[in-house]
This record gives sequence, C-alpha cells and structure tokens, in this order.
Amino acid sequence: MSIDVNNESGREIDERAILDIARYALARMRIHPLSELSVIAVDTDAMEQLHKQWMDLPGPTDVMSFPMDELRPPSKDGDEPPQGLLGDIVLCPDVAEKQGAEAPTKHSMDEELQMLTVHGVLHLLGYDHETPGERTEMFGLQAAIVDGWRAERGLEGPSPAPTTT
Repeated sequence: MSIDVNNESGREIDERAILDIARYALARMRIHPLSELSVIAVDTDAMEQLHKQWMDLPGPTDVMSFPMDELRPPSKDGDEPPQGLLGDIVLCPDVAEKQGAEAPTKHSMDEELQMLTVHGVLHLLGYDHETPGERTEMFGLQAAIVDGWRAERGLEGPSPAPTTT
C-alpha cells in the first residue's frame, strides 16, 4: 500500500499513527495492497479555502476527501480487491484539537486525527452519512475500524465518539 502523509499544518502530529491507521483501514476494507493514498494535514486557513472552494461552505472543517478512481470494497470475500488511486484526504489539526477537547469523551488531537483519517478513507470508498441509514452504517464501520486498530496496539478504551458531521 502506497500511502503518503504530508504535514503542512505547522503543527506536530503523529504522522506514523495516521499512516498506520490508514493502512489498517484499507486492509480491513480489502482494498488492493498496490493502491495509493495521500493524506495531507493543513492549517486552518488552507482548510477554510478548500472548504469554500469545493463545498461552498464558510470556515474550516475537520476533514475533506477527494476521490480519484472511485474504488469500492469488493462485494464478497472471494472477489478480487480493487486497485488504483484512492485520492487525497485533507486533515486540519487545529479543528481536530478543538473537536477532541469539546467531545463528550474528551480525547487528544492525535486521536481525533486518527478517527478522521478513517472517516476520510470511508468517504473515498463511497460511504456517506447524508441519511440516517448511511450515517449508522458509516459511523458503525468507522468505530469498528478505529476500535480494532486500537485493540491491536493495546490502547485502552474504545475509540473516540465521532465528532465529524
């Protein structure tokens, strides 16, 4: 799996954990190991510009996903996993830090960034949360992936509750 993590945010973040959880999520979703993904952390101003340009919404957001080849997980276990360019995930550590501090289950910026990375991967794979059913499916899958990753690393407690909308 080719995953690039670039930190252009000016903040110190756990790039290794972001790389690791992205790799875990893609393996869990059975995406071909030769697929490519880019994760970029940006500052608030850059995220605000992207949010306005692509979503026509004001202010910065926590995560944005820009799919390339529109890969989807295989429908059955025996199916060949898709291979290609997944796209880009853009994270904003400043927003992540604020969300983690304000969440009912307070958690660190890095824990929020890990959850947001999985959230971005799921968006790249076609998941969304526009309807209640989609939200239940996507956030349930997101929690299962983050919890599985945390359990494999011996991290205590469940993953942070989703704060992204």
